[in-house]
Amino acid sequence: MSLNERQNEILRILKEQKKASVTELARQFYVSEATVRRDFSEMQSMGLVERSHGGAILPENSEEISIFFRMEKNANEKERAATKALPYISPFKSVFIDSSSTVLALAERMDFSFKTVVTNNLHAALQLSKKPNVTLIILGGTVQYKTNSSTGCWTARQLDDFSFDLMLASCAAVLDGNAYERSLDQKELKRAAFERAQKRILVIDHTKFGAHGAYRLTALENYDLVVTDAPPPAELEGRDIKFIY
Repeated sequence: MSLNERQNEILRILKEQKKASVTELARQFYVSEATVRRDFSEMQSMGLVERSHGGAILPENSEEISIFFRMEKNANEKERAATKALPYISPFKSVFIDSSSTVLALAERMDFSFKTVVTNNLHAALQLSKKPNVTLIILGGTVQYKTNSSTGCWTARQLDDFSFDLMLASCAAVLDGNAYERSLDQKELKRAAFERAQKRILVIDHTKFGAHGAYRLTALENYDLVVTDAPPPAELEGRDIKFIY
């Protein structure tokens, strides 16, 4: 399910005001209150809002967008980025897969037979659990509905016991040549995996350039490869970043 134009505007209003009433939005968009309630119901199913008496509010940890929404948003761009990354994955025996929808698109194309896969991505783990000859390790922690993943300080600490040949990850935003996350938990988890991987590949679609993220993960130069679906912004040209697009 994807958001229509009105629902995108409702989400923008909620991010500015933190709450909105059915009556106010119906008047603003010249639609019936029943239409606004349907919008709220659809957005709630994607984890974007919480219903309140007479309206809706942003949920806790609202910066984390539902993975079910993220899987639909920019799906074609993510598919292109995943396809471009596939030829550049060298042989490996162990891999960390993050909870991003972009890397999920890549993982669905890969053969993990006789490989060890460590992940906090419950959706990826469910898919891999159906395949034979895969050593699958799921990191424990607090399960987040919107990201469909385990997270938290304990989740990150578990990575102390691992060493990976490969890390496949995305990020929430790229600002000034740095990868950012929207939540501190996600940043800490990916930083821990990053430090324990021999090779790190960042897979992003072009909408991540200039997007919002509060927590800096690392500079793009520190990745062995940055794969995206379109040419990066001109201001990143000339830097020691290995782009594939």
